[in-house]
Amino acid sequence: MRLQKYLASCGVASRRASEKLIADGRVSVDGVVITEMGTQVEEGQRVCVDGKQVQPEAQKHYLMYHKPAGEVTTAHDPEGRTTVLDRFKDYPVRLYPVGRLDYDSEGLLLLTNDGDLTERMLHPSREVEKVYLARVSNVVTPQEARRLERGVMVDGRMTSHAKAKILSQQNLFTDMLITIHEGRNRQVRKMVEQIGHEVVLLRRIRFGPLKLGDLPRGMWRPLTAEELEQIHQL
Repeated sequence: MRLQKYLASCGVASRRASEKLIADGRVSVDGVVITEMGTQVEEGQRVCVDGKQVQPEAQKHYLMYHKPAGEVTTAHDPEGRTTVLDRFKDYPVRLYPVGRLDYDSEGLLLLTNDGDLTERMLHPSREVEKVYLARVSNVVTPQEARRLERGVMVDGRMTSHAKAKILSQQNLFTDMLITIHEGRNRQVRKMVEQIGHEVVLLRRIRFGPLKLGDLPRGMWRPLTAEELEQIHQL
């Protein structure tokens, strides 16, 4: 089995994220640091990430978490900020987030030890939708909303077609539903900046078929059997 696939089967990360671990020299096989992609791993070999042995986990776990603002969606933060995984230190298996929500955002985050599922949900070819409830500064016009839908320039390239629905408006803010299927860094915030506004609050309420519903902020629950079937059909 290829090393990056082996790491994914251990729940370490998705295959693409595992490739970065390998490239960064954080993975060893039988004590030898591996940096080449495509390295084959055979049964009985000792595979370590950051010096800790990893092994395939027979049982897969899938959790929905309502991430609050003020948590970093990484395993470790060099600035010492609270991470999402700090909440799951005592969970019986190692979990990893599927994609990211930025520090200031909240909402639905999927955590799992199933690297293959992570790969499927994040691969650009799947175009898995992510729906955000956004409170945007000032009054957003229908023309500005259509600009979001057609695509705007973010970090030097156009965003893909999106959906932007105005829900309600006050003098100082507009509530919107914004749907994207890309996963660029702080994408929704940067898109809104391109039409002359600022995101005041951002909450992800849907990721693919998964809906946040009334799950309280800072709480988590296992996915239901129906939800598992839905995400495995992606």
